[in-house]
Amino acid sequence: MRCAHTVAQVRAAEGELLARLPEGALMQRAAAGLAYAVLDLLGAAYGRRVLLLVGSGDNGGDALYAGALLARRGVQVEAWLLSERAHAGGVAALRAAGGRMITGEPGRPDLVVDGIVGIGGQGGLRDDAVAALATVAGVPVVAVDTPSGVGVDTGELDGPHVTAAVTVTFGTHKVAHLVDPAASACGVVQLVDIGLDLPEAPVESLQPEDVADLLPRPAGEVQKYQRGVVGVRAGSAQYPGAALLSVSGASSGLCGMVRYVGDDAVADRVRQAHPEVVGDGQVQAWVVGSGGGERAGEELAAALADGVPVLVDADALGHVEGPLPAPAVLTPHAGELARMLGVERSVVEARPLEHVRHAAATYGCVVLLKGRHTLVATPEGRVRVTTTGTPWLATAGAGDVLGGLIGALLAAGLEPWDAASVGSWLHGAAATLAANGGPLVAADVARSVPAAVRSVLEA
Repeated sequence: MRCAHTVAQVRAAEGELLARLPEGALMQRAAAGLAYAVLDLLGAAYGRRVLLLVGSGDNGGDALYAGALLARRGVQVEAWLLSERAHAGGVAALRAAGGRMITGEPGRPDLVVDGIVGIGGQGGLRDDAVAALATVAGVPVVAVDTPSGVGVDTGELDGPHVTAAVTVTFGTHKVAHLVDPAASACGVVQLVDIGLDLPEAPVESLQPEDVADLLPRPAGEVQKYQRGVVGVRAGSAQYPGAALLSVSGASSGLCGMVRYVGDDAVADRVRQAHPEVVGDGQVQAWVVGSGGGERAGEELAAALADGVPVLVDADALGHVEGPLPAPAVLTPHAGELARMLGVERSVVEARPLEHVRHAAATYGCVVLLKGRHTLVATPEGRVRVTTTGTPWLATAGAGDVLGGLIGALLAAGLEPWDAASVGSWLHGAAATLAANGGPLVAADVARSVPAAVRSVLEA
């Protein structure tokens, strides 16, 4: 599991570790990891030029000590001190190693190290930092811990900030590394272990081994009904494709049977495309809403009457007015969530973590907010972030496939939070396989789910 801790959690863990270590040892560990990451990005040391942008916090100290290590390896290191309170020990170490301090424009370095603001900083960058960054525009940046100016605990961007090619973080990931829009400013994130003993994280991201552990799989003499039956109430005469795609996601092999209930003409098309799909009957979970049109409310009520877990998507979301009488997963995109919460879409996109948590608490169920990094929240505020996928996944019908896939996992016995987060992970992994570096359509994603499952189980 990739865990993302808050600043308070990290500070507490650092305090406990500092009490057991010699003075300065923790910063030296961080600086060494940072220096090696910079060398890796540079590809060589001698003749390379690195500029350190240094503020007053410990991140500035990490940058200065890393700069001293780089200078001893033959890198030409300059430090632009943006605060009179820069770390004194780090400044002395850099000077002793042959680095130098500058006060004006630095020329053109090969790489910039962002040590401007530590993880305790609030709001966007000050004007002097913005001006300094402007002088090296276009030069790759390595951020220390998090890019300066981002919302570390929120994943928000509130004003000018650094956009990094690489972010080197220490001890644990922070929320900003996983949650957009801040995550988009982090570039590639490299984690340096500095020995922190951390509590349970409020934000986490499944890794392949976690998905393998959670995936329901048949064993022994299991029968199809024991593997779970999922029902799909989606599509309409106006949107028959939504039914086909929802069923394709549900029919990816993760449960024992799929039932389809809907318009007769649409049902005929579903059975032609998926002859294994049967009609109405007992189910262990329902998928409702995609392309449901005017009947989405009736279909949702019918599904809820069974008392089994329900995946609610698209048109059915407009009929959810409060906590539902059955376990549920709601799967809105930003616009749909904005309508559910009575805010503008831009507000949700600027603060997705806040709003997905608010929605989960308001509706008393798991809420999956679709996006580049999809968020899955529980009513208690725990969040999983999906980092699999490809930009090509932004295509019509992909959400219908996702709903069917999660519904199959619900029917197979996963709890809503696990079903939603595992389904989202597999959906992104399948899209990456299907795209193979190029474009795709939603049906390609459904066809690639079995391959994504195999790759996880084989690994």
